Amino acid sequence: MSVRSRTRPLVPALLSAALLTAGCAGQQDAGSGPENPSSSATPHGYVEGATEAAEQQSRLLLGDPGTGDTRVLDLITGKIHDTARRAGVTELTTDGRFGYFHGADGTHVLDSGAWMVDHGDHVHYYRAKIQEVGELPGGPGTSIRSDAGATVVTAADGTADVHSRADLEKGTLGTPARLPGTYAGLVVPYAEHLIALTRDGDAPAKVAVLDRSGKRVAAPESECEDPRGDAVTRRGVVLGCADGALLVREDDGIFTAEKITYGEGVPKQERAARFRHRPDSSTLTAAAGGNAVWVLDVTKRAWTRVETGPVVAANTAGEGSPLLVLETDGALHGYDMSTGEETAVTEPLLTDVPEAASGEAPAPVIEVDRSRAYLNDPAGRRVYEIDYNDALRVARTFDLDVRPSLMAETGR
Repeated sequence: MSVRSRTRPLVPALLSAALLTAGCAGQQDAGSGPENPSSSATPHGYVEGATEAAEQQSRLLLGDPGTGDTRVLDLITGKIHDTARRAGVTELTTDGRFGYFHGADGTHVLDSGAWMVDHGDHVHYYRAKIQEVGELPGGPGTSIRSDAGATVVTAADGTADVHSRADLEKGTLGTPARLPGTYAGLVVPYAEHLIALTRDGDAPAKVAVLDRSGKRVAAPESECEDPRGDAVTRRGVVLGCADGALLVREDDGIFTAEKITYGEGVPKQERAARFRHRPDSSTLTAAAGGNAVWVLDVTKRAWTRVETGPVVAANTAGEGSPLLVLETDGALHGYDMSTGEETAVTEPLLTDVPEAASGEAPAPVIEVDRSRAYLNDPAGRRVYEIDYNDALRVARTFDLDVRPSLMAETGR
């Protein structure tokens, strides 16, 4: 692999280190001090076997469905790591640390060795060794969602298993607990509970709040016809529905569900069915048919439809950042989310997308973090790093030895 790059300034990293240290200092227990020296032996935020860093430790998980080859690209060092070959993989998802390579007969779990822990007023970034964790049962239609304590695997038939996150972090799948009953969609860990959709016959699905054993503890008034798509944001869990989205929130132990409607009838093929966003951002994107993108501002409870060219992939870092759209012309386009005006376009073209546009291969994706976006180019065997705040400038190009048809970013 070769990397063409421009160096990043050192000042932000040093500033991050100073802020991280200052933030953690305020979080130390009152008993840590000269009178209790043992408590200072283990630093705040310590994770056994991991190295804490002052800045985000992003890594890209990559997969080639044609050959089964998988790789991990370390975006800090530029190094590429070989990982186990996985034949038959058709989809790749992540929860920010673990990669889930979905295949016909099961889902392989890979620990990317890069993650963050959010303490609200500050975050901790970690890096550790990359390791294989194991194989989860479940074929096509299996969905996996996680939080700091649990990883929930929901099968296509609506059954759901809860794995201890601590087990995965130790490199083992452990013994999962099966939730009682079946559900009308995937089960999402949130606020130390589980958010699920239940359905009685042909009636619209309703939200059920479960404890970690599956016992229902709340049922906020709600309806969700034809549920598709989900996202966890700082404002709550967003669930896509036929007439818009449901926002499920927790405030001081009380759960509520609020509908955010499109405001008008939307044909089924133009509904938001799969959300993309920067982790923890409250601005979501989703294709709105073939030539437009939905932007959902969860904070403002408002949908905006941005007219674009033919859409292959879309994402955004959130408020104040452009809407990024890969179109079938092979270029990345930037749009102002409030006005719909196109503000930038990459030249020359970045990727050849006819196969993806026709549905014959996994479509490229746009991964976004706080300063950069990443676009995979399977045909060219490379990944582009884009500075979306600088007119979509290509900051680095990573040349690879595999076709990165599948891509997901961890460490965010």
